[in-house]
Amino acid sequence: MHILQTKLLKILGKVDFSKTSLRQLTKIVGEKYPQKVKHHIEQLEKKGLVSINWNTRRLFKVQRGAAGSPLISVPILGSANCGPAAIFADENIEGYVKISKTILGLRTIGDFFAIRAFGNSMNKADVDGRNIEQGDIVIIDPKEKSPKNGDYVLSIIDNVATIKKFVLDRENRQVVLLAESTDDYPPIYIDPSETYFVSGKVKYVIKKPKIRYIY
Repeated sequence: MHILQTKLLKILGKVDFSKTSLRQLTKIVGEKYPQKVKHHIEQLEKKGLVSINWNTRRLFKVQRGAAGSPLISVPILGSANCGPAAIFADENIEGYVKISKTILGLRTIGDFFAIRAFGNSMNKADVDGRNIEQGDIVIIDPKEKSPKNGDYVLSIIDNVATIKKFVLDRENRQVVLLAESTDDYPPIYIDPSETYFVSGKVKYVIKKPKIRYIY
């Protein structure tokens, strides 16, 4: 997400937009051009993160789930590779998936996002009894950025997203990202001093539905 969009989301609820001009809002977020701020407000609206009425100047953040609701809406942020790291990470929200809090083991609403799996290098993974196949939707917990050995993580390497099993090899001073597949995929070795980012831990896998029609 663009840094200006992040700033705008943070000030919602703190600034009364109906009493604040676009020029004033531009100064608050530290920008020079009001049209640039307006553009990014519109981008937030397209992503479903805010609702705005330019006539009444009503602007508010869209809630991803009510406190009493059994469901939460999790944004889908694109695809992550389950093969060789070859698909660029994409933070443009392409939609939402509604999922029960009970399925995720939650009592309250958490901040999660979803990624569509691409490739078959994790088709023998075991995430609470579920593997990860192409087309599955993988729920990521972005608060979990310090994985333990054996955790499944979404990693960002050279702006590329990939899902793998995490291993910290302290003896050899390296991070190893392992595939678990019916095919032969080589591990990815990373020096801990290099630019490497864990975007979150795999929380849950939504399998593609297998539907049988009875005629």
